[in-house]
This record gives sequence, C-alpha cells and structure tokens, in this order.
Amino acid sequence: MKKRIWSASPVFFILSGVMLLMACISWHYSQAVFAVELSISVISVIVIAISVSQFKSYVAVSVKAANRVLTAEETQSLESFTMPVALVGEAGEIIWVNQSFLKRVSSQHEVRGENVQRMIYPKTVEQIVAASGTDVTVDGRQYSVFGTQTESGTVLYFVDDTYYKEVNREYTESRPVICLAFFDNREELARDTSSSEDSRIASEVEDALCKWAQQMGGFSKRLSGGRYLIMTDEHHVREAMERRFEVLDKVREVKTSDNRSATLSMGIARGAGSLQEAEAWARKALDMALGRGGDQVALKQKDETYEFFGGLSKGVEKHDKVRTRVIAATLSDHIRQSDGVLIMGHKFGDLDCIGAAVGMWSAATNALHRPAKIVVNREQCMARALIEHMEQAGEKDIFISPEEALPMLTSHSLLVVVDTHNPDVVESSELLAEAQRTVVIDHHRMMVKHIENALVFYHEPYASSASELVAELVQYIGDSALTRPDAEALLAGIMLDTKNFVLKTGVRTFEAAAYLRRRGADTVEVKRLFADNIETYKAKYKIVSSAQIHNGCAITYVEKEFPDIRLSCAQAADELLSIQGVKASYVIFPSSGMVNISARSMGDMNVQLVMEEMGGGGHLSMAGAQLSGMTVTQVRDKLVEVLSTGVGRPVKKG
Repeated sequence: MKKRIWSASPVFFILSGVMLLMACISWHYSQAVFAVELSISVISVIVIAISVSQFKSYVAVSVKAANRVLTAEETQSLESFTMPVALVGEAGEIIWVNQSFLKRVSSQHEVRGENVQRMIYPKTVEQIVAASGTDVTVDGRQYSVFGTQTESGTVLYFVDDTYYKEVNREYTESRPVICLAFFDNREELARDTSSSEDSRIASEVEDALCKWAQQMGGFSKRLSGGRYLIMTDEHHVREAMERRFEVLDKVREVKTSDNRSATLSMGIARGAGSLQEAEAWARKALDMALGRGGDQVALKQKDETYEFFGGLSKGVEKHDKVRTRVIAATLSDHIRQSDGVLIMGHKFGDLDCIGAAVGMWSAATNALHRPAKIVVNREQCMARALIEHMEQAGEKDIFISPEEALPMLTSHSLLVVVDTHNPDVVESSELLAEAQRTVVIDHHRMMVKHIENALVFYHEPYASSASELVAELVQYIGDSALTRPDAEALLAGIMLDTKNFVLKTGVRTFEAAAYLRRRGADTVEVKRLFADNIETYKAKYKIVSSAQIHNGCAITYVEKEFPDIRLSCAQAADELLSIQGVKASYVIFPSSGMVNISARSMGDMNVQLVMEEMGGGGHLSMAGAQLSGMTVTQVRDKLVEVLSTGVGRPVKKG
C-alpha cells in the first residue's frame, strides 16, 4: 500500500459519513451514544475541511513559487512544460506534478501525497539539490534528476536519458581488455617429467586457458616462453572478478604423476586509453603477479592501483642460477664504477637484514676493492648481537648511522638496499631520496609501492631470505670474499627467516648454507647470536600465555611498550606456531608511537594477504603492519574482522 503524507484524502470523508450514519442508527438505542458519535463526526468533517483548505492554499503558493523558478517568461505554465517536473514539500511529499511527469514517470498513477523518496532512493532531496545532476532509476527507466530550492518547497526535474546511459554502458562493457598469462612453473614441472607427460601438462593448461577465454567471449593466442595473450572485454572481466578467476583453480587441477600442480599467473589491464597502453599495463601487472609468488591474477586499474586474486599457494623454487650469475656480473660492474658503496636495509633491522648487508659489504670491499659502509640505526636495530659480533672480529668501522651516511653520498655513490623493496620502511628515506644510483636485493613478495628506477632490481620471492640471495651473488662476485664472521652473519640471516631450516627451505637454501659452512661459518657461534637475556625470555612467554585462538589463528597483544618489545613479540609470534592447531599467529604491540603487528604462519595460511588488508605486507609465512591513530584494542578488533572474511584462508596443497 502506498503511504500518503497528507491526510486530506476522500477516504476520510467516507469514514466521516459512515460515522454519521452510525450515529443516526444509535438514536434508537441510546441518545447519549448518539450525541457522542454525532459530535465526533461533525468535528472530523470540520477538521478535514480545514485540512483540505490549508493544503489547497499550500499547493497554490508552492505552484506559484515553482512557476517563478521554472519559467523564463511569466506566460509559460508548468502544466505544458515538456520535461517531467515534480514539486516537493518540506517533508518530502509530492505536492504537484505536471502532465509529462504523470505520463512518463508515474505511468498515469496518482502520486500526489506520496513521499518522493520512493523514486529517488537512496539519494535524498538535499543531495539532489546540492549536486549537478543525480542518477536515479524509476520503474526500469533511468533519469538524471536536477533540483531547485524555492520558497515553498523543491522543484525536481526528471530528464529521461535511459537510451544514452544504455549506450554508455554497452560502450564501457564492450571495451577491449588485454590479459597476459604465464605458465609460471612449467620449467620446474618439465625438469622431472618425461617428454610425453610434459606435453600432456602443457596441452591441458593451454586447453584450460582456451576454454576460459571462450567463456569470456574472447580468444587465446600462445606466445613464446610459456606466455599467452587473451583478448576479452570489460563485461566478462567483471564477471570473472566476481567468480575470483576460477581459471586459476582449473589450471591447478592439472597435475603431474607425482601430484604436483601446474600454476598460472596473469596480468590484466583495465581502463587503458589505447591497446598499446593496455598491453604495457598487462605486462606490468604480470610482472607484479610473478613478483608476488605467482599462481595469481594482478589487475591494473586506470587509477594506477592494483587488485589481486589468488596467490594462496606456496611459491615454487627456481633452480636456474643463470639469472643469479647475470645479476652478479651487472652488480659487479656498477660497484666498480662507484666511488663508494652504502648498504642499508629496513627499519628495525633483523639478522637477515644485517646479515645480507654484511655479505654485500664483504663482496664490495674484499672482492671488488671499493670502500663500503653499512647504514644502520643501532638504537632501533634488532640485531645488535650481530653488530657486536662483527666488531669483536675486528670490523669496527663498517657500521655508520644515517646521519653520517648522508654527507658521504655523491652522484657516483651506489646505494644497495637489502631485505626490502618498500621505500616507506627503509632505514633512511632521506638517503634513498638523495641517491642517484640504487640497487635492490629482496625476497619479500612484491608490493604495489616499491622502489622504482633501480639500476638492478634483484627480486626473488621464491628465496628463503635476503641472506640466501646475497650468499649466491657473492659466489659469482668473489668466491673467497667472505671471511668467517661474514659467513656467520649470512648463515644467521638464513636461519632466522627459515626458522632453523624449517620454513620456506629449498635446495638452493641448503646449497647456500653449505657454501657458508665451507667459508668457515661456525654453527655454535651462529646459535649464540639467537640467545636471549632473561628479561626478553620472560616477556616472550608472558605474551604467549595471553594468546587466544580464533579460527585456527593465535592472537595476542601487549598494551604497554617495554625495552626490546619488537624482539620479544617477534619471537612470541614464532613460538605460537608450535601450539597444536595454530595455523597462523598475530602479535599486536605498541612501539614508536604506532601499533605494530607481527604475523607468522607455517605456510598453511598466507599472512601476507592478511597484513595487506591491514595496510602492511611481507611474505607468505612472515609479514607485518604498522598502524597509526588506533589503539591496540582497535587494531585487534580490526584484525579479527579481516580474518572473519576468509582472507589468507588455508592454502590448497598440490
């Protein structure tokens, strides 16, 4: 039933007449009842008559005001206005409409007295007046509504532009979209399979892609190097986004005889101005997907943002060392052309960060004979034991502060950034901004915001640690460059990020560790670098004891900051993984005026995706985030809310 705002309806006159008739009937039974009913009937008639009179007066005044607004000439009438027009009162009631409105908008139905909100929802009259045209839909027709405020109400103009909006929608949905796909573990699967099985796997992957492309209303074309070009349109891409790109699951169902799954990476460009620009965007998106570990879709938008789908499976280790040798040769040339080398990692540097920096320092000074320094903030560093270990070994002048490094930077200096590619978390953002020649060495999954225009961007998300990457590079730069303390620093970094060779450990990880052992690394000395003092040990287990389990995730938090809180919380996050049934751990703590999250997993859940939802990033099994303007409790509530959506859900095995 349609709800009327004003009460002067003929229905009320009928009800008053019925009441009067009932009063007449009551005369024969009780004069007292007759008197009461007659009085109520007369009063109701008088009230309704007054309401009708006032409403007609209100309508007349409003129409006159509307006429003054709508017409450029006094002789033009609202009734003959060709555009649908409605006059709306202060409470949102429709006071008056012209014939065009009745014919086109309300389909000859009486609408006076109804609330206009039914036609303009979810917009309001105030929003329409403030805006220069508001899109609304009434009974399947699309209108652009304009509003003008008058003395007695609001005049709304309804412009029927259904045809033009349909044309625009069809144009937008039919815009061509370029997709570049890559069979990202083809070489790894082919290495251990027969020729016939390799052909079968490649054929099934290509068949899955072709069928998906046909469902998308497009086509697939195989390129060289395991890449595929897919052409489709915007409409089908939006549908694929709603289905979370099920082609990833279809390709993952292709398995080898030893039950290993094929994986696919895809880069898609949306909203590009031309096909040439779309192809360039698709290549960047594909590089982003591969940099994040593969088995996912990276979708590049017109506003330079990215959206990711998939990325839940573990990255496949790359056995080919050709790229490492090429990177090592290129890096050696850049170091030789420099008058000095500055090496820095991320803020609150850990053993992997400092260990990788020590390895690069050794390569630059001992193998290439160029002066080098490691930039580190000792007060915030979480690897002070390693720094002291290097200084006790005789290397006392290799560590400098960011303030000392800035004056040393010249146009011919080379800045090497290790264990991060995010410009927001480097040890010194000022040093990065001033450096004209930069090299990046990192193993974390690619983030949208990363250091650009680097001379060398050596990024391997399949590696266990930055120390592993540096250990491989050093073998090609100068095999005998590392001393025993240098090798111990690199081994400590590998052991930290692999949790003593348990997580994300591949063949190349053990090869790097074996090389460091040959260079004299003492595992007992490395173990001492992980030793805690009694206060840190107590704090760690106090944090662990307060944890709560939420959907397989251990969540705990610290409300007050204390010395070495970062180290204690990081170790507590590692310790929580040893609890039965815990797939991921999250430790929330305050530090340096911000609320931090330390996230860990055994690989069954992707904590990187969870931390990206919280504004951070990291790796599949190790990630973190920093949030400002929130309390520890608020961050915990937000984390629980993110986890409840299923982000980072258990990884499919295969």
